[in-house]
Amino acid sequence: MLKPIPLSTPIFDGNENDFVLQAIGTKQISTAGDFINDFEKTIKNSLGKYNVALKNSGTSAIHLALRLIGIGAGDEVLCQSFTFCASANPIIYLGGTPIFIDSEPTTWNMCPDILEDAILDRIKKGKKPKAIIVVDLFGMPARFEEILEIAQKYDIPVIEDAAEALGSSIEGRECGTFGEFGVFSFNGNKIITTGSGGALISANFEAIEKSKYLAVQAREIYKYYVHKEIGFNYRMNNMSAAIGLAQFLNLDKKIALRRKVFENYQNLLNGFDGFSTILEPNGYFSNRWLSTFLVNQSEAGFSNEDVRLTLLKENIETRYLWNPLHLQPVFKDATFYGGGASEDLFSKGICLPSSENLSMDDQERIIGIIKRMYT
Repeated sequence: MLKPIPLSTPIFDGNENDFVLQAIGTKQISTAGDFINDFEKTIKNSLGKYNVALKNSGTSAIHLALRLIGIGAGDEVLCQSFTFCASANPIIYLGGTPIFIDSEPTTWNMCPDILEDAILDRIKKGKKPKAIIVVDLFGMPARFEEILEIAQKYDIPVIEDAAEALGSSIEGRECGTFGEFGVFSFNGNKIITTGSGGALISANFEAIEKSKYLAVQAREIYKYYVHKEIGFNYRMNNMSAAIGLAQFLNLDKKIALRRKVFENYQNLLNGFDGFSTILEPNGYFSNRWLSTFLVNQSEAGFSNEDVRLTLLKENIETRYLWNPLHLQPVFKDATFYGGGASEDLFSKGICLPSSENLSMDDQERIIGIIKRMYT
């Protein structure tokens, strides 16, 4: 049987086992415990003035961010279309309406020009948007200098979905800190993992404390259970936090290894007709969570689907880029602003295996298979 190569697998080579055993030893396995506090403090120290609340998923963090901003029934939220559905689904949870914005080719993220056009059009229609959700896809930061200038101009809060961009930055400023709220994901295939989990980031201390309160079913501190608001079961448990803390302490190493995988692909694909990738703009730093490439069929002679199927036959996992949300059946009636940028990226894009422990031999095997497709 051919050796399988997964797309992105978690690596546990730090204190994960020791920390989990400590959590078990203290019987702190639920949503209160030392590792939750230590993990939050460690992330906070890495970000500076920003406050952190651990959640059981990145989706939960987005939901709470929208809730804290005050999104409710009938409110419109501008959301990047080229992303996973978890960026937009929480808008629906709250009765809001997602308005989808196209991407631009520099970062593959929200296009500032289209964003402003959409804001002006919604205002003209009497529906000023209540929030903007910007995503840092595949670890590449969005064009925040322009996006934040537009958001401030029209007084619309920004939520930064940095689920894929832990450790990425612009001019040294960490992703997750550009909006009123930022979100990280620690899902199983991310740069670091807690199995499933996430974090909400904000410079607003009161908002982060309110999110912690809402995440434990809005339970009041009282001698018996009292609830004055509807809350959620969204807090991360101490066992997951133990794993996450161990992973986070190795974050720099993990990012360096992912970036090396990407650099190897760049070198191995050099001179291949029809292959291109996304480069870092000046001052941008991407964690290169996944190594993503575009396949131009007219130049290569084959498509991204051909690459996917050919590698699949060799037991090698790949994945398409995100299918734009405005094309998804569940959002078929949603308003979309833009041209065809995100659709073009989806039609050409592919994610190659990107695990931090991917060997050079494995990468040469992958590219060797692709090379044979040219003959």
